[in-house]
Amino acid sequence: MIKSMTGYGLASFEDDAFIISVEVKTLNSKFLDLSIRSPKQFSDKESEIRNMVNAVLERGKVNISIDFSGKSGEELPVGFNVTLFSSYYHKYLEMAELVGADTKDLFKVALQSPSVMTQATEKSSASDEWEVVKKYVQEALVNCDAFRSDEGNVLEEKFNENLTILRSGLTSITKEDPIRKDRIRQRIRNNFKDWLEENDFDKNRFEQELIYYFEKVDITEEIVRLKTHLDYFEKNLREGTNQGKKLGFISQEIGREINTIGSKANDASIQKHVIIMKDELEKIKEQALNII
Repeated sequence: MIKSMTGYGLASFEDDAFIISVEVKTLNSKFLDLSIRSPKQFSDKESEIRNMVNAVLERGKVNISIDFSGKSGEELPVGFNVTLFSSYYHKYLEMAELVGADTKDLFKVALQSPSVMTQATEKSSASDEWEVVKKYVQEALVNCDAFRSDEGNVLEEKFNENLTILRSGLTSITKEDPIRKDRIRQRIRNNFKDWLEENDFDKNRFEQELIYYFEKVDITEEIVRLKTHLDYFEKNLREGTNQGKKLGFISQEIGREINTIGSKANDASIQKHVIIMKDELEKIKEQALNII
């Protein structure tokens, strides 16, 4: 079963003491690219969070947002340096009186002066708060992973549709190939018929050259290899995990065979199917980048 690297997971909790909300968003990336936004009291838990993410989501661009707030209301989210505020205020008042300026806004000016109001450092009540938060981080990660699995199922259906079109094109090419060879034989026969009758030449050598020419334009091996690659792609699509990179490599091999068929066949009827197959393969390559 395949998984998409695009995912979303949410877990939340609320009781009489605090509110917890954990949100996980993921996009495609070659490696694990983790970004964490959390309260200051959990800043030392980033390594543990990374290990949790790596165990569940494995790779991708992952953004985790952790919101934690208490309901007690005993502590303000900001701190005030009262002594510094008083010093600013009285100094501003002294200066205003010196020049006869209006003093009605001095409280606001002093309050907004540097270092008077600071962000309060959040305190952790031991490790019990983190243990509660950790539970919901894990839940959000699991929810995100389930989302990825659902997206993977959708992608698998699309891949199967693409493979159906590729197989249809291959079947049409297989049917067209004998007709193409007959056209080539007839064209050679018509072009050289009169010349062969009027000129003396080594018929054995000529026959060898024809055999060599037909070997150069023969696409039988490419058809067989392409079918093998399609079968292998489908097998890996349905079996195992972490197949994204492997599916990308197989797609490259599929593209190589399609291109070779197009160039060697040099036939308008076959080229029509080659173009359709190339278009479908580009869709597969694009979607394979989003597979874990």
